[in-house]
Amino acid sequence: MRTEKSVMAPPDSPGGANSIEKNEKDGDAFPRLVAHIYGLLNSPVAPAFPSDFEENEQLVQFHAMMLNVREHLQGLAEGDLSIDLKYRGFVSGLLKRHLANLRHLTWQVEQVAKGDFTQRVDFMGDFSDSFNLMVVKLDEALTNLRETKETLTSLTESLRNEVDVRTAAVVALQESERRLRYLADHDVLTGAQNRRSFYLVAEAGMRTARQLGKYCCIAIMDLDHFKDFNDRYGHLSGDTALKQVVRIASEALRQSDSLGRYGGEEFIFFFSDATLEQAEKICNRIRLSIAGTPIDLGAQAVPITTSMGLAGVNPDWPDERNETFVEKIISMADHALYSAKEGGRNRVCTSSETHPDKWSPESAVDKPVELPRPSTTPARQTKR
Repeated sequence: MRTEKSVMAPPDSPGGANSIEKNEKDGDAFPRLVAHIYGLLNSPVAPAFPSDFEENEQLVQFHAMMLNVREHLQGLAEGDLSIDLKYRGFVSGLLKRHLANLRHLTWQVEQVAKGDFTQRVDFMGDFSDSFNLMVVKLDEALTNLRETKETLTSLTESLRNEVDVRTAAVVALQESERRLRYLADHDVLTGAQNRRSFYLVAEAGMRTARQLGKYCCIAIMDLDHFKDFNDRYGHLSGDTALKQVVRIASEALRQSDSLGRYGGEEFIFFFSDATLEQAEKICNRIRLSIAGTPIDLGAQAVPITTSMGLAGVNPDWPDERNETFVEKIISMADHALYSAKEGGRNRVCTSSETHPDKWSPESAVDKPVELPRPSTTPARQTKR
């Protein structure tokens, strides 16, 4: 590190101000010198020293001193108190005094951090009053904390007991909330999603399918002759049938598919990442599984069949995937279901791949193709 240097040479010394006057004869020497000083004071990057002034010792010293001052101020701005000034003089003296004050203040703060609240500052104006008030308040706060320690200790045990009680209550409340959230999104009888929840799932699924450029489908399923089933076997048996149908259908679905109760004996499906052909295979798997598993009513097992209508969603359709769009696709699937009913029930009918705005019930449904049915057997009687 260089030792401290004296201030610049007087004007009449060699290399002093008189030599500047000599350089002024060059025409633009003085404006360039002013521009250089301005750059030293204001530019983020210190300008290079003009080569034609290198013989002027006073300017060389001034440039070096300004670089040292800039380095010092930059360090202060970044919290670095280790940079020393190399030059003497009035400005350097003020900066050194300021640096000494900051270093001493840093030491005092460290003492306060160690618990010495007798520290006081009297050399930094308004800051001194704020610092001293802060130390007094910290001392008072520490005293109050010490005084309340015993009280807090005595309260700890009672608080622990209360926490245990409240924790148990919170666990019970969370379980209740979980149950309520489930009931808000699911059908109480069958456990399938309710219509509101299904719509949200279908909207989100359609948006995702569109982003990925994938097909998706919606299907509606209706239990055949379910009113006659209820009239003959009773509504409790009808509830048993509904629960069994949902269980069988859920087992036949893929993990990415969704099942909801649309109303009464109607159920609705969302098949993600599935073309009409793929979704039709899933629907027939569901249909055949239900038809092949009679409803166990205790005294007898009663077979039941379902009809399904299917509609697909092309990812290239520009529509926003919202509730209105979902309802359009459901309407197409519903008309396909109607065709399945008209075609003899226990089958899957697929709506043609037509944009909902160009679709009509008269021309939308492909010619129903009856797919393989399970062998029908009379209702078996079970012994009590």
